[in-house]
Amino acid sequence: MKFLCFSDLHRNAEAARNLVRLADEVDVVIGAGDFANRHEGLADTLEILAEIEKPAILVPGNGETVEELRSASEGWKSATVLHGAGCEIGGVPFWGVGGGIPVTPFGDWSYDFDETQATEMLSGCDEAGVLVVHSPPLDTVDRDSGRRVRGSQSIRDCVLTKHPRLVVCGHIHDDWEKQVTLEQSLVLNAGPRGVVVEIDFG
Repeated sequence: MKFLCFSDLHRNAEAARNLVRLADEVDVVIGAGDFANRHEGLADTLEILAEIEKPAILVPGNGETVEELRSASEGWKSATVLHGAGCEIGGVPFWGVGGGIPVTPFGDWSYDFDETQATEMLSGCDEAGVLVVHSPPLDTVDRDSGRRVRGSQSIRDCVLTKHPRLVVCGHIHDDWEKQVTLEQSLVLNAGPRGVVVEIDFG
């Protein structure tokens, strides 16, 4: 199965239009959050992305709530918003959890969750599927400009327990497009340009 993975568009219309073009070459599109900028511009960005007809899995970032994302994506017929929930495409299980995890230093505007809340929302994740999260697993693709790790312990624990074949995240801009392997799991910090990944689930 071939995936187009992206994150952190932050209202970048040109990047969104590029993703629409790239989507023709893949089976599933994955958007790992932060379509908006501090809750602004979400509808405009999603209106461009709604031209994508391939199945799409979306999670909210810390710049938009799940309710805002669901509302803005109503016109995107092939998109499914996941947050503490899962679905199946082509026999492959997907699970999604959005928001900033752990709680960010950004204040009230940021859509954040603590590690305990995240553990609960991750608990239904299937084994050997695809995990879509906005925040990276701790100590993977989560180093900021000062090289400090900013990821989530609860997401890392989930990956080590459920062994998803693919983990798509974003949030930490300094590690965009970086990939690492955590045991059997490929972990990708996608970024706005879009990264194509092919996984054999056979």
